[in-house]
Amino acid sequence: MAREYLKKAALTPKSDASSVHDTVVSILNDIEEGGDAKAMEYAAKFDQYEGNVLLTDEEIQAAIALVPEKLKQDIQFAHDNVRRFAELQKSTVANVEMEIQPGFVAGQKAIPVDAAGCYVPGGRYSHIASAIMTVTTAKVAGCKHITACSPPRPEVGVAPAIVYAAHICGADKIMAMGGVQGVASMTFGLFGLPKANILVGPGNQFVAEAKRILFGRVGIDMIAGPTDSLILADSGADAHIVATDLVSQAEHGYNSPVWLVTDDRALAQEVMTLVPQLIDDLPELNRDNAAAAWRDYAEVILCADREEMAATSDEYAPEHLTVQAEDLDWWLEHLTCYGSLFLGEETTVSYGDKATGTNHVLPTSRAANYTGGLSVHKYMKIVTWQRATREASKDVAIATARISRLEGMEGHARAADVRLAKYFPGQNFDLTAEG
Repeated sequence: MAREYLKKAALTPKSDASSVHDTVVSILNDIEEGGDAKAMEYAAKFDQYEGNVLLTDEEIQAAIALVPEKLKQDIQFAHDNVRRFAELQKSTVANVEMEIQPGFVAGQKAIPVDAAGCYVPGGRYSHIASAIMTVTTAKVAGCKHITACSPPRPEVGVAPAIVYAAHICGADKIMAMGGVQGVASMTFGLFGLPKANILVGPGNQFVAEAKRILFGRVGIDMIAGPTDSLILADSGADAHIVATDLVSQAEHGYNSPVWLVTDDRALAQEVMTLVPQLIDDLPELNRDNAAAAWRDYAEVILCADREEMAATSDEYAPEHLTVQAEDLDWWLEHLTCYGSLFLGEETTVSYGDKATGTNHVLPTSRAANYTGGLSVHKYMKIVTWQRATREASKDVAIATARISRLEGMEGHARAADVRLAKYFPGQNFDLTAEG
């Protein structure tokens, strides 16, 4: 059968892109021209904060003292997991070389960028885990300078738990500034910071648009939209757990899509009954977000079999993909488009969001079709090099000259010609494009 929508999204997660774009361009231009003073002006306007932009050691220690010991232990637990997984990822990148031709050696080298700017949301929710995910991976990658930037709260500053997480994970500077002004300050090297080579971390639509506009001038992790999650579930799945997992992701925001794809109508109907009940039981802010996301953006899709379920999932290319179905190895082998995959009831997106070690900065809006999430690799440049003996360069020079002339690039050809003439005087080579 063709897949059937038991619940179809009324909206798609789009903001007023033109309005946001124009606003962000104006702020970026103002700050680049006006420097520190203009950034502070926007901080006062949007953050209602006029304290130190860069936290002093004394301020960091004072914030750390406010963090309960149990929470410190939890943050350390998550940090250790993220660090160890990042170290594993880094071990997959090696400096290598090979002899392409006798005497002609080419190689690859991995070089971390110098300066990373890590944005840590701190508005509606204090994203402690984002500090862990972004700063830890930058540290393991080997970045020389890491700035953690997070929105301060009026008369409070950056959330103490975020300060603690950024500090133990290796941030060199912690910046109390949010939004476009924070992103701009890291990019332009304000307040004595080095100019960031890469900007990473989630943020609201203004932060995301600022990163998009600045991309090219600096690297970014990805162009992010609202978070999204998809669950693949068969008849053996626990409907209450499926519904709970959907709600847990819908609370991210009013426009955060959640999708259920199943081959069991009874499961789908039970989940659709449970979700509104679970949403009603949330605290008010979480409830409002989840209710809007479920009402306007959620979908429940009934498929004929697991092959159709897998094909549907790959088409949606979700940021988070959960499988609560039999034969997990089959799903691992056949699924190809996702940001992060959670196999089995025993794990959940919430684990990955907070503490298991895999990164929670992931591709949204179907970007998982072409990219993965944040990792140590995002902070590293994979560059190449080569060297050769004079004898080894001969055949390469001949081929280069001929190909270049066939392309019409005479200057390239002559760069090969002069080496042949110097290294092999008196020898005649056929360097024409024809014949």
